[in-house]
Order: sequence, then structure tokens, then C-alpha cells
Amino acid sequence: MSKLKIIIAEDNREFSELLKSHLEKEDSFDVRFVCANGLEAVAAVESEMPDVLLLDLIMPEADGYSVLTELGSKHMRPPLVIILSQIKSESFIERALQLGANYYMHKPVSFDALKERIIEFSINKQQKKLYTSDDKIPPVFQREKRVNSVDEKIANIFISVGIPAHIKGYQFLREAIKMAINNPEIINNITKKLYPNIAEKYDTSSSKVERAIRHAIEVAWSRGKIENINNIFGIKIYTASDKPTNGEFIALVADKMLLEGA
Repeated sequence: MSKLKIIIAEDNREFSELLKSHLEKEDSFDVRFVCANGLEAVAAVESEMPDVLLLDLIMPEADGYSVLTELGSKHMRPPLVIILSQIKSESFIERALQLGANYYMHKPVSFDALKERIIEFSINKQQKKLYTSDDKIPPVFQREKRVNSVDEKIANIFISVGIPAHIKGYQFLREAIKMAINNPEIINNITKKLYPNIAEKYDTSSSKVERAIRHAIEVAWSRGKIENINNIFGIKIYTASDKPTNGEFIALVADKMLLEGA
């Protein structure tokens, strides 16, 4: 049975060993290398061709940015790259994503959340490239195909409109859209039902959910990708100064996906 090949690039030995131990509890994960510096990480990726690279930004010999740059210059299948870092600066995060990182998680990292992100971002790639039938897919990947497709489509829309994966509103907005797809009527009860349901799932408050979603939408508009947004919906409905409400944006994306058979 094929497994996801994972390389950890982290110079904190205690953390890397703890992370390795946790990931190896998952039968469908195969941690091939734990690298203590950036040069080792690049060499390991070249030799092992892993599916996933868990990369710290601050490392000796070559930092995470250098690793991303070096990997981007090579003619090879790139791994999924998840940054694990204590750095919270928006500019640092943006640079990592621009250089090819797929996701950014702040330390201290929830190992269970990390495992979910690995599965979430890898599942479509795994099904397409490693497997030809459902009976060959490891149990960890045997999920409802409709859900996988919805998650992938939402992620693609967020990338197009400029909503970065590392902000809290990304998760909340994705959850809101999925709720609206499964129950379109909930958009009429956004304050009394949608926000509270998301808040309960993520152990937070409705007001924080609302603010985080609003922030995610504002980030997209501040990046000036209005043309991309209008292209997604097929008509010119927004300008740089005309931002939708939370409910309008959630409903628009949910309706688009329902029309596409989500």
C-alpha cells in the first residue's frame, strides 16, 4: 500500500522528533527524513521526491526561503510544502506563499490540525497520481468524494480571489460556504445559526467568526484581484470600492458551486 512520503526540515531536535513520532502513528504517512538544516532538506527532497515537506523558516546553512527558491528552480515534481514557524509577520508569510509554500502554520502547532491539513491538501493529488481505483486508496483517504471536490473548489476560489490560507477567516469562510451548500436556507439565518454553528465547531464566539470572515473578504479586496472575483462569477458585479457583505459573498460562492454540481 502506497503511503504519503514526508520530509521534516526542522533544526529543533526535540520538536522534530515529537512531530515525527506523532505523524508515524498514522498508517498512511511515511516520514522518510528529519533534516536539521536547509541544505539537507533540498538534498532529501531531490533524492526522495516526497509528497510533503514540513519546513521551518529559520534554519542553519540555508533558511526556509532559500529552500523554497532552490526547489522552485528545479525541474521536478514539487512536494506539498507546509511552513511551520514561530514568525507571525504578514510580510514573512506572504513571501513564503509567493515562493511556493502551500500553507503556513504558526508554532506551537496542533499536530492533529497539521495531520488534517496534510490530508486535505494532498488527497486530490494522491487520488489522481498514485491510485487508479477506490480499493487502492488507504483508509485515511477514503472520504466522501463530494466533500473532497467541494474543499478543492473552495480552495481554488480562495487562491484566485486572494484569500490567504493562514488567516483564521479562511477556515471560517470555507466552513460557512460548505454549510450554505448543504443547507441554502441557512444564509437567511447567518447571525442566529451560521455563525454560532461555526463558533461551536472551532470553540470560539460568533462575533469572532463574523469579524474573521469580514477580514478575509477585506484582505481579498485589498489585494486588488477584483477582476478575478468578477471572472469567477461570470459577470462584473464588484468594484474595488464595492465589497460584498459576509452573507453576500458566502451566498455567491455557494450558489456558484451548486450550479456546478457541488
